[in-house]
Parts: sequence; C-alpha cells; structure tokens
Amino acid sequence: MRATGSLYGLAYGDALGAPTEFLDLAQIVQRYGTDGPRELVGNPALITDDTQMTLAVAEALLLADELTPQQLEPLLREAFVRWWESPENNRAPGMTCLRACELLATGMRWQTATGRSSKGCGANMRVAPVGLLPGVDDPVRAAVAQFQAALTHGHPTGLAASELTAFAVHWLRDGMSPTELPAALRDRCRSQREIYHEEWLGDLWQRPGTNDPREFIARGWDECRAVLDRLDAALLDPDRSADPCLATGAGWIAEEALATGLYCFLLFPGDPVSALARGAASSGDSDSIACLAGAFAGAAYGHDAWPAEWADRIEHSAELARYGTAWD
Repeated sequence: MRATGSLYGLAYGDALGAPTEFLDLAQIVQRYGTDGPRELVGNPALITDDTQMTLAVAEALLLADELTPQQLEPLLREAFVRWWESPENNRAPGMTCLRACELLATGMRWQTATGRSSKGCGANMRVAPVGLLPGVDDPVRAAVAQFQAALTHGHPTGLAASELTAFAVHWLRDGMSPTELPAALRDRCRSQREIYHEEWLGDLWQRPGTNDPREFIARGWDECRAVLDRLDAALLDPDRSADPCLATGAGWIAEEALATGLYCFLLFPGDPVSALARGAASSGDSDSIACLAGAFAGAAYGHDAWPAEWADRIEHSAELARYGTAWD
C-alpha cells in the first residue's frame, strides 16, 4: 500500500510541521525538544493548504478520462478554484497560489493567471499524486507534473522541481532504493535539460530575455541540479541533529523544498516518523518540508510504516484512503 502510505505520509508531515512553520529552531526545541514533534495533535489533527491542494490535484487526476491538457486543465482549474473559495482555506496559504486561483476563477487564460516569476514550493508540495499514478509513461508523467505546477507557478525551476518531486515519489513507490535516488534525480536533470512540453505549456516560456523554450526550461533544470549538489554534499557528512535548512535551504522555493524534504527522508532510513520530525523541526517552511519527506517515506516503506492510530485522527482521512486505494 505504497500509494496510500505516500498520501498519508504527506498529510502527517503537514500536520506535524504546521505548528512550527513560523518558529525559529530555538523556539521549536524549547517547545518540542531536540527530536522535534513526533505526535499528532488534535482529533482531527489539522492539515494545511499543502494537503488541501494535494487532494485537489488527486481529485482532478482521478476524474480525468485521459491525461491530456484539454482534459486536465478544466479539472485542475475547477479543483483549485474550489480550494480558493473554500471556507477552510484559512491555513496560511501561499499568496502566489491565492492570486493565481483568484484569476483562474475569472476564466482568464492560465498562462496569464499564473505567477510567471514564482518558483514557490506551492508548485511541488502538491505533486505527489502525479508520481503515484499507475500505468503512465515517463513523458506524460513529466508533462502532467509540470502542468499542475504551471497553473499557479510559471517559473521554470518550479516546473523542473515538480517533475523531480513526482519522479522521486514514482521511483520509490516502484521499489528504487533510497540511496539510489539522488543520482537518479541528477541524471534526470541532465536528460531533460532542454525538453519543453509545448503541447502542455504552450507559450508560457515567452518573456523578455528568453529566446526559445529550451533556454527557458534549461534554467530550471540548472537550478535544480545546483541544489542537488548541496544535497550530495550534505549526505557526505550527514548531521541528524542539525537544522536541515542549513544544508539544503529553507524550503520556501520549490527546488529547496525538494532537496530539504529529500534530505530529511534520507537522514533516517527505515524510520519515517523521525524523518517527519526532523522536517518539522526546521527553521524554514516546516510543513512543506515535512510533507514532502512524508510523501517520499510513505512511497518507499508503505502505509504500515506509519503509526496505525494516526490514520483515524488525520483530517481528510477518508479522502486520503480513497485516492490511495485507487492507485494501489
């Protein structure tokens, strides 16, 4: 049950990281100790916009009869606008997502509505369902991962980081060893560097100072490869007790959210709760870092790796189970 494990893991990390998101590390340690938060709080334990938007992406994917931009764009638009309009959209959502969804609600062309210069982690905090889809070939998975990001975050690094996040989930779910993951992601940066999914992205690349689509997307892959360099360096001398943001970034932007979520996951092989706690006990975007660490850990180790009682307490448990079951 690795798809289920990944979706629940994402929500668990989100719930553990939400109370620490705007605290510095000293405040987190004072409140939770050096090991960070390790127990869900509340019944239900509340999630944030990270899980809410993940469920929106999952809903659109499950409703699509086929994975084409013509099918998926209105489904994603509707799901994102419904999230934007929801009274439960009060969990410190990102301003880029809010503004883009407000414009999408007017019917504006998505390439105009998106935050064209934004590579915030809202691009990839929600992409795990794309990695969990079964029976999808790599070019389509890549295009869908970038497309769901592009509706709100139009920066090339947000697109590339979303693709890498989706493929990390996909590869782990299919049995890749976690130790092989950084090299596989680096290889993908090289192989995809000048591939622009024009059928899906259209003229998103057009902006002052950019000469062609390959130049546009290459910038994103280069920035992702640079943060993977930082991840590799951190893994040479890993420190489980240090703030992970010092090694790979604070996670407010997409490539750093990917790298720091991966770092937390890889610091604790076979111990997913500690990976979540480390992500939550960080000085940056703690809920997004921990939710990505949870998506990776659940994809690698399955649903049974999480404390059994958490499934009954996490908010939106029925929806998480429904999507997980569909893709398991």
